[in-house]
Amino acid sequence: MALTFRYAEEADTPLILQFIRELADYEHLLDQVVADEAILAEQLFERKNAEVLFALEDGREVGFTLFFHNFSTFLGRSGLYLEDLYVRPACRGKGYGRALLQKLASIAQERGCGRMEWWCLDWNAPSIAFYKSLGAEPMEDWTVYRLSGDTLRRLAES
Repeated sequence: MALTFRYAEEADTPLILQFIRELADYEHLLDQVVADEAILAEQLFERKNAEVLFALEDGREVGFTLFFHNFSTFLGRSGLYLEDLYVRPACRGKGYGRALLQKLASIAQERGCGRMEWWCLDWNAPSIAFYKSLGAEPMEDWTVYRLSGDTLRRLAES
């Protein structure tokens, strides 16, 4: 089977949301998805805050990545941050996750990025093993902090 890639277009917004929901369901976080098609269309295609790349098996979308650029002050260069990577269960085990990461690494190199980063849930042992097999290193000296919802609003208004 032939694997190809294509960037998402605005008409793909329903499909992007479908992939996001499938990923959230896999991660047991479906109740946290508040994004809808209008939000995604605005953020991805009007504001261009992130990009989506699809993996296609014989022309059919079987996986996706959502990514954006961040910046490393230490490197003085942008990085590529991988927010989501998902391959549909029926298509796993064919090397498509690796192919998606290889494609993203290629994009990062073409764009002069100094690094590529992502988060992984601590319980997701198959993904952790996969990432380590690629040479990815867990950032054990760092803790992720987050402000959201009412906490974010309170800080902004203080």
